[in-house]
Amino acid sequence: MNPSIPFVKATACGNDFLLIEGSLVPKDELKPLTQRICNRHLGVGADGVEWLFATDQADIYAHLVNSDGSDAEVSGNGTRCVAAWHTWKNLTQYQRPPDDLNDLLTTIGTTGTVDVLTDAGVKSCTLVRQRGPEFEFRSDMGEPVIDGERTILLSKGERRGFSLSTGNPQFIVFVDDFSSDWQAEGAEIERHSQFPQRTNVEFVKVLGPREIEIRIFERGAGETKSSGTGSCASAVAAIQTRQVKSPVRVLSPGGPQTVEWDGGSVFLTGPARILSRGEFFV
Repeated sequence: MNPSIPFVKATACGNDFLLIEGSLVPKDELKPLTQRICNRHLGVGADGVEWLFATDQADIYAHLVNSDGSDAEVSGNGTRCVAAWHTWKNLTQYQRPPDDLNDLLTTIGTTGTVDVLTDAGVKSCTLVRQRGPEFEFRSDMGEPVIDGERTILLSKGERRGFSLSTGNPQFIVFVDDFSSDWQAEGAEIERHSQFPQRTNVEFVKVLGPREIEIRIFERGAGETKSSGTGSCASAVAAIQTRQVKSPVRVLSPGGPQTVEWDGGSVFLTGPARILSRGEFFV
């Protein structure tokens, strides 16, 4: 392995990721290195690493490993960070790119859509805004797979929720307010026996006909400021149970995103920001 690994750090609503060329690291070192570099005290710190590889199926292939070293099929926020970095690399060859988005896209010779191959398929991210290292994309996250309502038995008693997949497993719990111990409940649900692959957990509070607020306990990462697939799942579950209508503004501690769903593909619109780059000495 190389003595140092270059990385880029990016964030989407406080959900932070490291973007690293996968060819620099032996395959059997991806998981242990992810755990080391994601450590917020002894490493760079992140919710996960998007390991980047060349592919002929899309513009880029991103394999996501969570901060605990477990594999994840996809992250809506992480995919958006990958799209932002892919676009940023094209922009940096121009000292003063055009201010107008259409002129900018013409200058760099792109339609503004970045196709990212994930382990849940290709996700197309279309650029809708850019200013310096700050981007906004509208991403086609594909069609959700809805299991429906189910009840699980927890240490405190039964908990009813809504189970579905937005490329990765999700369990949605609707609440009137967020309890002081929601993180502990999320951790118990994540590893519940009814979810043999574990699950992401969102606690959802409906604020209005087109607005919800969520708290997130992610599989393999714990509490996070935001989640793209979790935002999609929360909105889909709220729409499916007729509590809100599309488009839905999803508020999380890291900031808002917008989810559109009319029964087909889910579209997620939100920001991504390139924060920094550097080297991690291994």
